[in-house]
Amino acid sequence: MNREETLDGLRRSSKVDVCVIGGGINGISVFRELALQGLHVLLVEKHDYCSGASAALSRMVHGGLRYLENGEFKLVQESLVERDRLLRNAPHYVAPLPTTVPVFDIFSGLGNGLVRFLGLSRRPSRRGAIAIKAGLGIYDFLTRKRAMMPRHQFRGRRSTLAKWPALNSGIKSSATYYDAWVSHPERLGIELLDDGLSSGSRALNYADIGATGAGRYLVHDTITGSSVTIEPSLIINATGGWIDITNGMLLKPETRTVPLVGGTKGSHLITDNTALYNALAGHMIYYENEDGRICILFPYLGKVLVGSTDIRIDDPDSVRCEADERDYILQSLSFVLPDIKIRPEEVSFQFSGVRPLPASTDSFTGRIPRDHFCTVVDAADGGPSVVCMIGGKWTTFRSFGELAADLALERLGKERRISTADRAIGGGRRFPLDRAAWIAQVATEKGIPGSRMAVLFARYGTQAEAIAGFIATASDRPMPHPDYSERELIFLIRNEAVEHLDDLLLRRTTLAISGNLSQQMMDATLDLLAKEKAWTPAERSAERERFLTLLRDRHGVTESTLSERNEQRSLECETTAKSG
Repeated sequence: MNREETLDGLRRSSKVDVCVIGGGINGISVFRELALQGLHVLLVEKHDYCSGASAALSRMVHGGLRYLENGEFKLVQESLVERDRLLRNAPHYVAPLPTTVPVFDIFSGLGNGLVRFLGLSRRPSRRGAIAIKAGLGIYDFLTRKRAMMPRHQFRGRRSTLAKWPALNSGIKSSATYYDAWVSHPERLGIELLDDGLSSGSRALNYADIGATGAGRYLVHDTITGSSVTIEPSLIINATGGWIDITNGMLLKPETRTVPLVGGTKGSHLITDNTALYNALAGHMIYYENEDGRICILFPYLGKVLVGSTDIRIDDPDSVRCEADERDYILQSLSFVLPDIKIRPEEVSFQFSGVRPLPASTDSFTGRIPRDHFCTVVDAADGGPSVVCMIGGKWTTFRSFGELAADLALERLGKERRISTADRAIGGGRRFPLDRAAWIAQVATEKGIPGSRMAVLFARYGTQAEAIAGFIATASDRPMPHPDYSERELIFLIRNEAVEHLDDLLLRRTTLAISGNLSQQMMDATLDLLAKEKAWTPAERSAERERFLTLLRDRHGVTESTLSERNEQRSLECETTAKSG
């Protein structure tokens, strides 16, 4: 369903059961939940889907080991259940991640951990071997019935340094346990959205919404300039860090509440350093900086992801990774791996997002609860109530969406028909036990090379079959990045609500975050998009400038960096040709 079809459908019938505002992972989750129950749902997102905090996560799918010391046992248990569900339901994007904790003390953290648990202290502190052992014991206990991954294990100093010789030599021991990581979180969001759209509900990215009175709201499509009036029976505010701002636009002054959210900013770096990548030996290193703050680094798409910060932020629209955050992250890395130096040019990408935490006056941001809940605000003018989704972490998007959906169903007098607990997502459906055999069979059926099919499968799981079929129906040409072709990108443009260049290069693909975006690839992709959208030369030029500004200001990638990657790509191609 394209934009005009969506708007035409709303013009024919302005009444919708639920309007979900916010197309991040939580908004998409509740949209999917309600659409699958047979409700008529409209999702409205002011930018692109999963372009805010849902694009700035740590890429971890985890139980939240450190939340145990805050006493959030219920959240940890729920997170571990949802982690294991994602491992089953989205095996194409979510995979186990061995995680190692360097331990620098034995008894440290016991006393401070107890007083933090009792709410008597807000200060972070170092965690010793006994405190870590206790936490991992709880982790194992909470997952004992499912036992999808190995139990934790401790290593002594000698065996730890034998496996990770670059670690700070001051360690006493290490502990290894398993969590998970997600390779393409934004793509998973698109697949969840498609699941809801398949039930007949509608969604619009790049659209604004505002109250016009008497329970009516104007939805304005910023791409086409069209507007349509809707009359929802219920509104769900899933805008995360923007919840209070959104309520200000939806509700009359006498109905508005005290602030509901008080987000903190988390920034991450993607580094391209071979020594660092090799030093990790395939593990995530989950470590404490000298100030007691938890940091992470792990292999991500051939690079290394390092993070993160936790800083209060008042304006969610201004969030970006600042120079002092970058310095802090690199300093933390030099503490745990002192002999590995990251040059400025080896930071290939950076990103920052707002954690939508409940409003809190706590001076220590690590003590703010990470759990989620819903608050209902009833309109003063008889209009629809607003269900506000407060808090939440990426791992628990499904259970949070389920919680909000059940509340909405109760208020609308509807019953749940379908559970999503065991529902496979997108390319995780019909996922083969023998991946190689599946790839070979589909490659033969579609008439494309097996190596190309393997790349598509790695990107899209079993949905690669449909993309391969599209590619095979017409002549195709390679893009400047040899792992992509024109037909593959055209499929994404036509089928995944792509409206801007960043939709395609930052979210529908991992070209930018993986450091594989060159100037040639950017311009070739822009040519395809401009042709599909029938843009004039002036519109194409404006889109190019818009994208370059976004890359520079938000992600630390300049046009000169992209130009340098042209040369790198040429050298790689020459080397490959000579070796061949």
